[in-house]
Amino acid sequence: MAAASGLNDHVALRIGMASRLLPDIALAEWMEILIRAVGLPLTPQRLGRLRLNRLRQSGRGALKSVSDETLRQVIALLRGQGVDMRQSVPTPQAYDEGDMPGSVRIACASNRGDRVDGPFGTCERFLVYQVSAQEIRLIDVREVPDTRTLADQFDGDKHSARADLIRDCHVLCALTIGGIASAKVVNAGLHPVKSGSPRAATAMMAEFQRVLDQTPPPWLLKIMEASARATWARQQECLS
Repeated sequence: MAAASGLNDHVALRIGMASRLLPDIALAEWMEILIRAVGLPLTPQRLGRLRLNRLRQSGRGALKSVSDETLRQVIALLRGQGVDMRQSVPTPQAYDEGDMPGSVRIACASNRGDRVDGPFGTCERFLVYQVSAQEIRLIDVREVPDTRTLADQFDGDKHSARADLIRDCHVLCALTIGGIASAKVVNAGLHPVKSGSPRAATAMMAEFQRVLDQTPPPWLLKIMEASARATWARQQECLS
């Protein structure tokens, strides 16, 4: 969709931030509404001419429960008001293996700041978090090398090359991920999770933390148990 619409990074950020105000609208549907409202390509100039009535009409009923005030905030973001491209990449904290028993390691596909806002296949970096029921810690930021250089290491298979960058993680969170890429990620030992719309990485990690503290699903419980066993094994090696 982004390629077809000719989105640049700034426009994509505006659209992603606006979508956060519409949690009941899927990202794909949100893009379709915008295209009906302003046409293609989605440019700053076209978005800047968008009006409230036109946006609501283009929703074809999907926006009927959204207040005019919220839609005005959406339009303001689409026009670039309050959108800052200069979001710095967060700084990792120190971490030693075994610091957080029972924790899981989660890679977040990111393009800007501390957000899960990148598709797995095109994101600029992976933010790596260690998450337990008691703590969330950013332990690494892994920049993705040039796609051609990266793929050459895996006979042109860029998905496997990207998965290899985060092979030590248990879970991948990405804005989107296709079926073939998902298979490569699973083959590397990770469980893929799609955010569907750009989100703050810390907010997603907090959701994982709540799940860890309550009743984890079977796949996550299996990861936690494996992590605990690995921590115990390392402790025994240190004692021997």
